[in-house]
This record gives sequence, C-alpha cells and structure tokens, in this order.
Amino acid sequence: MAATWEESVADSINAVYLLFSAYLVFLMQLGFAMLCAGSVRAKNALNIMLTNVVDAVVGSISYYLFGFGFAFGGDGSNSNPFIGTGFFALHDIPNSAYDYSYFMYQWAFAIAVAGITSGSIAERTQFGAYLVYSFLLSGFVYPVAAHWVWSPAGWLSPNAPGGATTGLLFGSGAVDFAGSGVVHLVGGVAGLWGSLIEGPRVGRFDAFGQPVPMRGHNATLVVLGTFLLWFGWFGFNPGSFDKILVSYPDSWSEGNWTAVGRTAVTTTLAGAGAGVVTLFGKRLLLGHWNALDVCNGLLGGFVAITSGCSVVEPWAAIICGTIAACVLIGLNVVALKLKFDDPLEAAQLHGGCGAWGLIFTGLFAKEEFIVQAYASGATGVKRPFGLLMGGGWGLLGAQVVELLLITVWSSFIHTMKSAKGKGATKKETKEALKPVEDRVGKRKAAIKADKGNKRRAKKEKAAIKDPNKPKRPPSAFFVFLEEFRKIFKQEHPNVKAVSAVGKAGGEKWKSMSDAEKAPFEAKAAKKKGEYEKLISAYNKKQESAADDGDEESDRSKSEIHDDDEESEEEEEDDDD
Repeated sequence: MAATWEESVADSINAVYLLFSAYLVFLMQLGFAMLCAGSVRAKNALNIMLTNVVDAVVGSISYYLFGFGFAFGGDGSNSNPFIGTGFFALHDIPNSAYDYSYFMYQWAFAIAVAGITSGSIAERTQFGAYLVYSFLLSGFVYPVAAHWVWSPAGWLSPNAPGGATTGLLFGSGAVDFAGSGVVHLVGGVAGLWGSLIEGPRVGRFDAFGQPVPMRGHNATLVVLGTFLLWFGWFGFNPGSFDKILVSYPDSWSEGNWTAVGRTAVTTTLAGAGAGVVTLFGKRLLLGHWNALDVCNGLLGGFVAITSGCSVVEPWAAIICGTIAACVLIGLNVVALKLKFDDPLEAAQLHGGCGAWGLIFTGLFAKEEFIVQAYASGATGVKRPFGLLMGGGWGLLGAQVVELLLITVWSSFIHTMKSAKGKGATKKETKEALKPVEDRVGKRKAAIKADKGNKRRAKKEKAAIKDPNKPKRPPSAFFVFLEEFRKIFKQEHPNVKAVSAVGKAGGEKWKSMSDAEKAPFEAKAAKKKGEYEKLISAYNKKQESAADDGDEESDRSKSEIHDDDEESEEEEEDDDD
C-alpha cells in the first residue's frame, strides 16, 4: 500500500533528522582527534592523528561488511538474542525496519568507540596491531554489545512490540538510551586492556615508581576538541530517538520533539555539573586551576548522562554529572597508585563514568519518560523505573546485568587477543615514532645548534671569570642536601641518578619542621657572613687595581707624548 503524502513528508523529515544527527556524531571524530593531539607530546601528534584516521576508514569497511549485521541482523524466526545473523554488507537494506540513514547513524557510533580507545594506547602502540584492533572493535566487539541492548531481538533489549514488557529482562530490559554502556563502557574497557597490554610509556614512572609528568604539548587543541565533542553530543544523545515526528497519544502538544529538547537539556546540565565539580575539586587537591582537568570532567558528565539522558529530569542530570566528576577524580588517583598509564584518562573517563551512568539510570529514571522513549508514549503502559523514584529493583537489576556482561565481554575478547601478541617494546616504540622524528629532524637540529651556540658562549664567558672571586654561599637547603647526599648513597647504593637524590632531598626538606631546619639555616647564615666579608675585600682590591691601571695608562700616554716631542726636536736639528 502506497504511503500517504503526510506519511511521506514525515518519513523524509525523520530521515533528514537522523542524517543530521549522524553528521554531528561523525564530527566527534574531529573532536577526538584534537583532544588526542593536544594531550600527547609534540613528537607523537602525527602518529595519533594517523590512528584517528584509521578508526574512521577501517571502521567504515568493517562495520559495512560485518558490524551492522552483527548488531541488527535477523528478524522473525532468524532472530538471535546474542548476535545478529543478517544484513551483512547491507544485504536486504533498506527494508521496513532499517534504511540507509539508520546505517549511517549507527556507523558513526561504531567508529566513535574506536576513537575512544586510540587515546588510551597513545605514544606506544604498534601500528599493525592497531589496525587489527580497530577492525575487530568496530566490526565485532561493539556490534555484539549493541545487539544485546538496541536490537529488538537482543536479550537485554528494553524494546517490545506495543510497549509490552513480556519477555524483557526483569520485566524491564536495560535502559541504555544512547550508550553509556554499549558505546562508552565498551570503549573504556577496551582502552583499559590496551593500556595494560602495552604497559606504561617509557619514562612515565621513575626508579621509585613515582609518576613523571608527561604533559600534552597543546592545551588549545584539548579545549577545541572538548567543545567539538560537546557539540557532537547533541547528535549523539537527542539523535538516538531516530524519529522526531512522533506524537504521544495522551497529549496533543507533546511528542518526540519535546523529549528531544529535554534530552539536550539533561546532556548540557550533566556536563556542566561535572565541569564545575572538577574545577573546584582539582583546585582543592592540587592548589591551582587547571583547564585540562575541567575538560575531562565535562566529558565525564556527558558520558554518564548518555544512558539516561531521555528518561531523567534536568535536576537529576546535575546529580549525575556531580558524581561522575567524583568517580573520574577517584579513578585517576587509583590509576597513579597502580602505575596505570592512560594519556587521555579514557579508561577512567569512558569506562568508569559509563558504568556510573548505567547505575544512575537505574536509580533516577522516570516512568513517564521511559514510556515515551520506548513505547512512543502509549497510554496505560506500565514499566519498571528508577529505584529512588519508587520504581522498584527491576530496572536497576537490568542495568547491573548490562554493566557486568559488557565488562566481561569486552575483557574476554581483548584478553584473548593479548595472548597472541604483546605490547610494543621500547625499541619498537622508538622505531614506530622514527618517521615522525625524521620529519621534524631539521627543526630539532636547528634548535640543538642554537642551544649549542648559547652553551659555548656561556662557557667562553665563564672562562674569562676571575678564579679568585669568592663563590656565592649555598642556601640552607643546599647545606642540608650536602649532608643528605651522603646518607642517601649509603641507603640506596644502586641509585646513581643525581635527579633522584635531588628529588628525595626536596621531599625530605619539605617534610621537616622549622626546628629541624634551624641548624642548616644557621650554617647557611654563617657562610653568607663569611662570603660578604670576602666579596667586600675582593671588590676593594678590584677597585684599587682599576685605579692603578688608570695611573699606569696615564703614565704610558705621557711617555708616548714625551717621546713624540723628543723625536720632533731631533728632526728639527737634522733639518738645520
């Protein structure tokens, strides 16, 4: 039966809405690229750009051939609750359930998962291994998790014909509207295992296991990437409604367009709440403001709200973001204690905040909004909702099951892969970075030559200094360090690095009380007094020598003039 004119217009508008949302989600790839580039050291920026491009191009082929089929393939008698069984290479697409615009939207999600993991293993991965990693993640690992939750046939799915709850897990199914679990938890766990397999970057921790800062080279790119991701999230979360022209039967003025607007509001407030908490939380912990930490906190709020963005009130979104920031800060502290190295904090941010987002939805989801999102606002439909909203344990139980199973699934696949290959060695890491270093070799050589010239100039200047000039006295800290160095060498005979002694001495000095510092300050004051006497005598001697030099110069000039006069007189006598 041919569609009516009104139905055709509605379908067209819905398709345009979904495609526009897909373009916004795809824009997040640029956000990930800028975020990654700014968060790594300059010599690694080009390599991380390559991995982001690979995620898009390899992920596109992988998702087209296998991913979409594993995620949404199969219907009727061919349905499978674990994995899709049809639509490979878009066979039989479009159909009554899916069209090309839906594929584009889901493709943008698939490559976003791969983009999450690229930051976790930055600066130390083998490129060939990453190609396989990205292909499997986009074409198999993520699509299977997506099938569980988002396909009507999936065994965790909250979707049922007519809004019925028969056959759903705990009568509810897992509510993961835009993918805190399906997208971010999958990507975060993949990044976690990638970082563990690769190990920390060379030099990230010193001989004592203390973290050595490896700051990114461009904060501007980090902030730019954050805002691009924020903008893209307005396609990621509101776009997950798929259709905007769906009216609710119990209201003449409300439909999906209302829920889309509310979803954009909750997304914004969750990110803002997380950003504010991170801003002041890091200020209390570190003693200074840090824009980069705020950017990560902001993204943590977005990740957490992604699951329940369509089914919670705006005030609850602020709670979601607030706790997400605390989760992120806490996991970062634990990561340093365990010597876990993730340059972009992707495992903590996407994995930890994604897990919290699933739990949050099970606590704060509102029944009315769940019916709107999963039953098109059908009248009389009852669904389990948030525990703290009076909805019982059904929804929360389903959320916990999703959290555990996605974690196990992603971990199982990546640990199987790790049994076949290990992370890059120090030598392989250097070889992987060699092309980049060669490209900037000339610039580095010029900088090195300039530094060499300055160093030579300093040495030449030092060479003409008076060796008899008294040396400046040491401060109280350096007086203490002279004694501390002897003790340190006795306790740590195998540690040869001068920097290690200085760092240990500095920490010891900071922990000392004023009374403990007093003897060293007294010695320093005594040496300063001796220095002042010596330098005063030296300066007087220099002034005296300068005066003698002036007299000698005048005397020499006078002798020269006398010689000139005598020579002139002799010349006159000769003329006579």
